[in-house]
Amino acid sequence: MLRRTLSHPACRPRQLYKTPGFFKHDLGRQSSLSPSLYSTVPTCKNLPSNKRRVFGASLSLFTFAAAVIYAPTVQAEAPTEHDGHFQPTTFRLDDVRKHGRNAEEKWITKGNKVYNITDWIPGHPGGEVILRAVGGPVDQYWNIFTIHKKQDVYDILDTFYIGEVDPRDLVDGRVPVEHVDDPFKNDPKRDDRLIVHSARPFNAETPAEGLNAYITPDDLFYVRQHMWVPDVDEAKHKLVVELADGEEKVYSLDDIKRNFKEVTVTATLQCSGNRRKHMTEESRSTNGLQWDAGAISNAKWTGVRLRDVLKDAGVPIDDLPQDIKHVQFVGAEAYGASIPAAKAIDPLGDVLLVYKMNEKPLALDHGHPLRLVVPGTVAARSVKWLNRIRVSDEESPSQWQRRDYKCFGPNVAAGTADWDSAPAIQETPVQSAITSLRDITPHSPRDGKLLQVYGLEEDSIAVEGYSFAGGGRAIIRVDVSADGGRSWQQAELLPPEDGAAKGAKAWAWTRWRWVLPRAQAGRCFVVKAVDEAYNTQAGEYEANYNFRGNLTSSWHRMGYRAKVL
Repeated sequence: MLRRTLSHPACRPRQLYKTPGFFKHDLGRQSSLSPSLYSTVPTCKNLPSNKRRVFGASLSLFTFAAAVIYAPTVQAEAPTEHDGHFQPTTFRLDDVRKHGRNAEEKWITKGNKVYNITDWIPGHPGGEVILRAVGGPVDQYWNIFTIHKKQDVYDILDTFYIGEVDPRDLVDGRVPVEHVDDPFKNDPKRDDRLIVHSARPFNAETPAEGLNAYITPDDLFYVRQHMWVPDVDEAKHKLVVELADGEEKVYSLDDIKRNFKEVTVTATLQCSGNRRKHMTEESRSTNGLQWDAGAISNAKWTGVRLRDVLKDAGVPIDDLPQDIKHVQFVGAEAYGASIPAAKAIDPLGDVLLVYKMNEKPLALDHGHPLRLVVPGTVAARSVKWLNRIRVSDEESPSQWQRRDYKCFGPNVAAGTADWDSAPAIQETPVQSAITSLRDITPHSPRDGKLLQVYGLEEDSIAVEGYSFAGGGRAIIRVDVSADGGRSWQQAELLPPEDGAAKGAKAWAWTRWRWVLPRAQAGRCFVVKAVDEAYNTQAGEYEANYNFRGNLTSSWHRMGYRAKVL
């Protein structure tokens, strides 16, 4: 019987029974979006990387202060006086719409107020994503990015105030819904079997049936969105590669497919929050989506090598200058990340610019028409809808690089974390999980064949799952226990499907199976994996606790209750 939970009492380490707040869940802190500070600073694409450093080094306090000190002088009509009181300037919604993305001056509304944010856009910590809102209301975006909803940000916005929405355009005192753009309008329809954690933005994990296959079907591959699915026209899509001196080279998708050698690599992508739910249940409350064991999937990725494109663009990959330490990536929806330059140009690193997944064009949810895939590295670095690459002496200034996807000690709270002191997550630790736990009987023709393979003739239990290690390190052993970790046996490591494993290193997960007589089963099954460097998983969660619940990789436990066959 499959129980995708850790709630079974037999699966709880005894030393954690009396942990304060053991069953408390701070639901108010579980958000699909980054909990990070409103502190990421912009890049200035026309400056070489050594001059961009001054922008990327700024922190939130500097950003807020600069916005207030250098707030623009608003050019607007003087407010009118009526009965001794000044009336604010009013604007029709048609006037606001004229100040959209392509206008010289860019306006937004917040509530019934109008703001000219033209001079703030270059300093916006979220980059150009703010251009989605110009010419209309910003409210729906702030409902997504709730980090804006604090007084510091309100104070900054007030410095750009120019007037009010004309009352003639309001319905019940508010901007009418038909004038509110839905940023998720281009999101595709998803498979109903996905286990949904949030609808807007969409985040869902792979169900058990997808985890029990070596290659995850496209429609069951887990989905991690930080924002919406952007509207990208494949025929017009461009990839800009920016060199350290600011020089740029532009590629169309056809250029990439025609001019570079096509490569296929089999690689597992895993969200840094995979199994976060287990850390919450076994230790303390964590911030973020409470993923079970399904924020991980495996696919065949087809595209071209990043190193080949960088070389063509003018990056001297065979004699890399010392000041090129990172390669940054930006997606069409403004998500950004970076990886070390050494990984980007490694001939055995298999970093790809991908346009096909499992031998089909990329699906919208997975980055169509072009994405980055960085094997052996946390999936947060595999940027989707890729439209810009930048070589630099510094890592991406994106909030997802500098203020999220990091780990801190068990004693560090969200409010006291020094984000600059912790490196961004790149390679991931060894991992394993149970994905199937079922009773089998010799009375079933299907089960009987499996029992014969293991030389069993009695009612038994078949246990299956995945194991994986970052950095291309192969799994060499999977240990499984049927009695909560008191005794262990080794599982069978299942070979990949014929021709499915491709790549210079072990980038794909290893599936495993263990079959044992039912009479030997206790009430809790446990699994742990060992990689080729003899790294293994910790037994309990508290020692590896971090408030974000990132890189949860302690022993995976699953309760078992026998049923009548």
